[in-house]
Amino acid sequence: MSKALAILSGDDAHDLFTRTFNPALLQKEGSAQVKRRSQASTLLSSVASRLRSPRLATLAVQVRLDAFTRVKKAIDDMIAQLLQEKEDEIKHKDFCVDEFNTNQLQTEKKEREKEDLIAKIEDLEMTIKQLTEAIDTLKAEIGEMQVQLKRAGEDREKENKEFQMTVADQRATQKLLQAALTVLKGFYDKKAAAALVQKQEPVGPPPPPGFKEYKNNAASGGVMGMIQQIINDAKAMEAETIRSEEDAQKAYEDFVKETNASIEEKSKDIVNKSDQKAKAEQDLVQAQEEKEATMLELEQLSNYNAQLHQSCDFVMKNFEIRQTARDEEVEALRQAKAILSGADFQEFLQSA
Repeated sequence: MSKALAILSGDDAHDLFTRTFNPALLQKEGSAQVKRRSQASTLLSSVASRLRSPRLATLAVQVRLDAFTRVKKAIDDMIAQLLQEKEDEIKHKDFCVDEFNTNQLQTEKKEREKEDLIAKIEDLEMTIKQLTEAIDTLKAEIGEMQVQLKRAGEDREKENKEFQMTVADQRATQKLLQAALTVLKGFYDKKAAAALVQKQEPVGPPPPPGFKEYKNNAASGGVMGMIQQIINDAKAMEAETIRSEEDAQKAYEDFVKETNASIEEKSKDIVNKSDQKAKAEQDLVQAQEEKEATMLELEQLSNYNAQLHQSCDFVMKNFEIRQTARDEEVEALRQAKAILSGADFQEFLQSA
């Protein structure tokens, strides 16, 4: 553009345009119009060179070559075009400002949503992990209690068998000893009776010297007493064994009751925690989907922001310069039209 402007605005170009004017047209228009054409062309060329405007440079050539009517219409059309461009650029700038602001606000909002969702996902994942561990622990505890119940049942069964055997043994011992005691008691009772009879009716000579008088065997009482003591001990052991069995059975039943209650409680806790875990997993899926949607929206906002920069950066950066340049172009066109209509060229040079 700069090279084209230099060529079209140079002195050589002016001389060439002057030599190539239509002679018939020049004669018809007169020297005054030719002068006004030249002045208007010079003004437009100067502004075109300063503003680097190919449109003004082209119009400067048209001013020298085309008829007045066509030139004025071209000037009016160009003024209208410049004003329209100015208005469009203002609208475009306003659009860019609004869109950048909206894009920034939406991006900040989505960033906050993303951070909230990330925190929510982390919290849900931690909750699910804790619930899973708690459920596993409860299941392990229930399994251990069930094992303990089984072992306690087996031990109780074994203890009960030992109890029954012990009681049976003690009762058999008592029965056997009682029978022996009865036999001994009968035997010693008969001996005592026979000795009594012999004492009342002595038979034969008295015992020889050195022999004591016959008496009941004193050891018989000791043997029978020992047997009776064993019988009493067996009864006492039987009673103690029965009490121990009753205590053991009650302790077993209490243990079973408490353990089953604990298992039931832990089972309910597992159900509750499983429901909480299922709800947390649903919330996690939803949060992850929302996060993905938010990330997609952020990507779209970023892409749109890039498009806005491509469309708006040049306009916003050069807005004032371009607006001022258009105003100067419009003013130059109006001045050129005024010169063509008879205005004083020198006044425009002084004001410029």
